[in-house]
Amino acid sequence: MNTEVFAHQSIEPGILYFGTPVVLVSSENEDGTANLAPISSAFWLGWRAVLGFGAKSQTARNLLRTGEGVLNLPSDELAPAVDRLALTTGADPVPPTKAQRGYFHVADKFGRAGLTPVSSETVTPPRVAECPVAMEVVVEAVHPIAEADESQRGSIIAFEVRVQRVFVHENMRLAGTDDHIDPDAWRPLIMSFQKFYGLGPQVHPSTLATIPERLYRGPDIDRARTVPAKA
Repeated sequence: MNTEVFAHQSIEPGILYFGTPVVLVSSENEDGTANLAPISSAFWLGWRAVLGFGAKSQTARNLLRTGEGVLNLPSDELAPAVDRLALTTGADPVPPTKAQRGYFHVADKFGRAGLTPVSSETVTPPRVAECPVAMEVVVEAVHPIAEADESQRGSIIAFEVRVQRVFVHENMRLAGTDDHIDPDAWRPLIMSFQKFYGLGPQVHPSTLATIPERLYRGPDIDRARTVPAKA
């Protein structure tokens, strides 16, 4: 083997976004209107998710105040709609760090994106009708990031959220099942180093696929069943 081909080199990229799904987070503003913000700092563990935000962003402030939101997952076909939200913020005035990067205030994010709000079942913020997947969530914990670094303290925040409802378009279900997502039907929008990508076809069978999904079901699912719909 030619080890020179695989030799690592030290670099210092400004960002480390190697590729994660885009999430449109809907939340409620102070005046009762809906905010909609795209993020790509998100990952899931069971029926919980960890979300990263700038601490002064409108979405972070809304989640801290209300404790609830919706995680809407756009398909790759919705890239133009998501891109219309780029460089926009619901915060007014615009936070200095965002203003420096060219962000500007937009009050009606749904209107700007050309997306349709639909009433949620267990939370106040609306779901996005066009997104194939939407998860209604409540905040379980808040974690400041980089608090030990005086230069970054108070600027980054992570939310642990718990899913209360999962909604999908009918074509997302695996044929013959009630609660399985068809991976071949799901084509998420991926953000990788500030560029949009789609998900390609399966490249190799996974041994993990031999484990029945039911063995991953945790107590949060049973808890979600007890959450009543809002009047």
